[in-house]
Amino acid sequence: MTVGGLLLFAFSARASMATLRDPRARRWLVLGAVGVFVYPLAFYTAMDQAGVAVGNVVALGSGPIFAALLEWLWERHRLSLRWAFCAGIAIVGVVLLSTGRVTDEGSGKSVGLGVALGLLAGFAYALYTYSSTRLLDLGHPSRGVMGGMFGLGALLLAPVLIATGEPLLAQGESMAIAAYLAIGPMFVAYLLFGFGLRSIRSSVATTVTLIEPVVAAALAILVVGEQLRWSGWAGLALILVGVTLLVSARQPGKSSGAS
Repeated sequence: MTVGGLLLFAFSARASMATLRDPRARRWLVLGAVGVFVYPLAFYTAMDQAGVAVGNVVALGSGPIFAALLEWLWERHRLSLRWAFCAGIAIVGVVLLSTGRVTDEGSGKSVGLGVALGLLAGFAYALYTYSSTRLLDLGHPSRGVMGGMFGLGALLLAPVLIATGEPLLAQGESMAIAAYLAIGPMFVAYLLFGFGLRSIRSSVATTVTLIEPVVAAALAILVVGEQLRWSGWAGLALILVGVTLLVSARQPGKSSGAS
């Protein structure tokens, strides 16, 4: 996230600086940067504690719910009864999933802590996604928004990288993996993410990205060898059903005042 954020800023330095100089944008840039800072720390710790499948599904599955709540809080964008029902299904799924992971008793891992951190990551994800849409509504280009926000987030994350990043330099393979993560899932992906946010609401964008936890859960079970009890499978299904239905429970387009 640190290296990817710096790349995003460098790629669009002029537009990023213009966004940073706008007094109207600073509140949303700071809020978004806080989300960028919190997200990776909570997300990866959630996967360490609860497993790849549970950590991914809880973090990204809760993102659309938090995004819709942020839209309601700042824009008074009405939450329908249908939306509340879908969100309730997803919440029940989180509870079931938190008790459905098969873990080694002597591992020292806490699934409950992992679920809590996954929810924190979901809120952070929704926070920087929603902040991005507000910055786009102010008329700033998507490259400037992503560069400014993730550039600030990179400054916040830099001390964490300095303190904990030594293993990345231990061998060539780890450096190659880190480089791929910085360039692919961070730099290129968030450039495209910013373009997409120009046309759809943050709650819809976070829902569309639910393909990620579905793939991650499948790989965790098939490749990593993680196991779920029946309650975990039921919870996984409820989360995916609930958040997927949120797409049709909310208006897909942005408000008419959006630029």
